[in-house]
Amino acid sequence: MSGTPGTTGRLEKVVVPVLPYVETFELGVACEVFGFDRSDDGLPTYDFHLVAATSDPVRTRFGYTIEVPHRLDLLDDADLILLPAVNSDGIALDDERLEPLFAKLRAAVDRGARVASMCTGAFILGAAGLLDGRRCTTHWMHADRLARTYPTAQVDRDVLYVDDHPVLTAAGTAAGIDLCLHVVRSAQGAQVANMIARRMVVPPHRDGGQAQYVAMPLPECKDESLAPLLDWMSEHLDRELPVAALAQKAHMSARTFARRFVAEVGVTPARWLRDQRVLAAQRLLEETDLPIDVVADRVGFGTAAVLRQHFLRLRQTTPQAYRRTFRRSVEPVGVERRNEVGVGRRSRVGGEHHEPVGV
Repeated sequence: MSGTPGTTGRLEKVVVPVLPYVETFELGVACEVFGFDRSDDGLPTYDFHLVAATSDPVRTRFGYTIEVPHRLDLLDDADLILLPAVNSDGIALDDERLEPLFAKLRAAVDRGARVASMCTGAFILGAAGLLDGRRCTTHWMHADRLARTYPTAQVDRDVLYVDDHPVLTAAGTAAGIDLCLHVVRSAQGAQVANMIARRMVVPPHRDGGQAQYVAMPLPECKDESLAPLLDWMSEHLDRELPVAALAQKAHMSARTFARRFVAEVGVTPARWLRDQRVLAAQRLLEETDLPIDVVADRVGFGTAAVLRQHFLRLRQTTPQAYRRTFRRSVEPVGVERRNEVGVGRRSRVGGEHHEPVGV
């Protein structure tokens, strides 16, 4: 089926290379999105194939094998080549037996076909030389290793997927669904993608990025001289905490305190406070039914609009969307507890941003 007006690229033939130690969830995602016949709903069908380098059964990560009926030659005219995740402990990416696949992937990109990966499948693209100079992503647990292994790749650790056409990469596990639906949406329009999502009982589009799914305590301050102050700040996030007052509490001049804070913690007091307030807001959003404006006030942001601004910066989603995703059943909130808004840990995050401290 050709792309409809306002869409890009043909999407008729979809081919999935199956490598040793393939991760079966991501393989299943590819099969579910593109291999399932939904023509009874008026949806397009795809010329869908699994391929392997040889006729030998392919071992999955979990030990059982898969018979793959087709060879790599089907990649030559594919509109989309989709690489599932692989267990990198079970496959050597410098194995010369992978070179025929790498050559097919490079040829597909040269002719403008989409080549996409899910999770650790990005390492296959990197080994083929297709991430050099490109934006890309992978599961947050593997992002640093991807960046080290392919230093010219522009690894984005926060997003669910990256479309650096014609090379696309997705983060871990369920982000592969997001990527596949994005490809359908780009090629065949939102209506088709939405109908496939409905049949799969998944959202047609998820807001935010990987950051909202990562337990992300900020790196600890290693110098104990500010430790008591950081603990106190964490327990009083709802207060105005200007640099002058913090410096007085630390028995320093404001200028010395600001310089010392950056040297020991890694960011300005303002940045540290904002990030701690976002973390405290996450806790309240997960564990209470407090209105967003009350959450904002309790963590020291004052208004829901200010909380939303900083929540988007750190978590790439809104407070309301975060609550819908992560809300847990808890007993009603009664009297405010002393440490309810604090995260109870000394921490920091890199980067610099110049704004007033007393938000």
